[in-house]
Amino acid sequence: MSTEPVLPRIRPEIAALPPYKQGRAASADGFKLSSNENPFDPLPGVLAAVAEASALNRYPDATAGRLREALGARYGVGADEVVVGAGSVALLAAFIQAAAAPGDEVVYAWRSFEAYPGLVRVAGATSVEVPLAADGRHDLEAMAGAITDRTRCILVCTPNNPTGTAISSADVEAFLARVPNDVLVLLDEAYIEFGTDDEAVDGLAERIYERHPNVVVLRTFSKAYGLAALRVGYAIGHTRVLDAARATQIPLSVTQQAEAAALASLEREAEIRDRVAVIADRRGRLVADLRAARWDVPDTQSNFVWLPTTDPAHAAAFDAAGLVVRPFPDGIRISVGEEESLARVAEVARTLR
Repeated sequence: MSTEPVLPRIRPEIAALPPYKQGRAASADGFKLSSNENPFDPLPGVLAAVAEASALNRYPDATAGRLREALGARYGVGADEVVVGAGSVALLAAFIQAAAAPGDEVVYAWRSFEAYPGLVRVAGATSVEVPLAADGRHDLEAMAGAITDRTRCILVCTPNNPTGTAISSADVEAFLARVPNDVLVLLDEAYIEFGTDDEAVDGLAERIYERHPNVVVLRTFSKAYGLAALRVGYAIGHTRVLDAARATQIPLSVTQQAEAAALASLEREAEIRDRVAVIADRRGRLVADLRAARWDVPDTQSNFVWLPTTDPAHAAAFDAAGLVVRPFPDGIRISVGEEESLARVAEVARTLR
């Protein structure tokens, strides 16, 4: 007789869905280059703001009103045109759940952000994955061709995670001209602050959501601002579209400490830009070294590089050298980290070609 307990029935597609796995910690003399984290410590003013947000016995403002006001002032929109969430991925989940249901389709490039397939599956919708172009960029022509009468949402990640490639403003505009007005487009710009390409799209600077009210632009404080541990992101778009995410969000998910840190970071924009410039410089030198080692590295506008490879021994070689990287079936993503990590990454990469 079986002694196994009778467990609740779980949706089959969820039971088959593997949980998200983050990059593991590095050894004391190694480097964690697997999670695209900012290698700099938080700015002192940010730490002070977090320390002052000490009312842990009280719930935070569920709307993150002060942060929405500050972001609205920065980007020239009303506070109601801003929604704040526990990282941009939480907002992606909220929008997808609001737009797509069983029988609906969500189109996105692949390979792109690894959370996309799971977010779509949790919503009960169907993923339509469009292969990247040979240079690691979104194939927007093919994505437009994949739109059907069942398409409810399109995810566009630029710079793309994990290849780092950015999409030009002209290409995005041509793509949006082919997207039906009733299809939600989520422009995922989590890494945009690291970009140096003047032709790359900037959804907020270009105010794309005004010309195309079906577009929502998403950003995060986790990467360039270095607040990954606090989980705070935001989206800007038409108020009624954002209301859908407000309705599906988990309430009170943005803490008072996260809001305080984000507000303090906005006041230190010059220092943040200086740090981003350092990372962009390291990225440029790392890309040059990897290409010199005969790796076909795509043009990256993010804080990571992509090594196309299907050989699992390559990731193991980095691991053996104390470099925690993020392996995928078709490549390895390596974050741009501490200055001291660059030479070690290049050294290992040279031994693999």
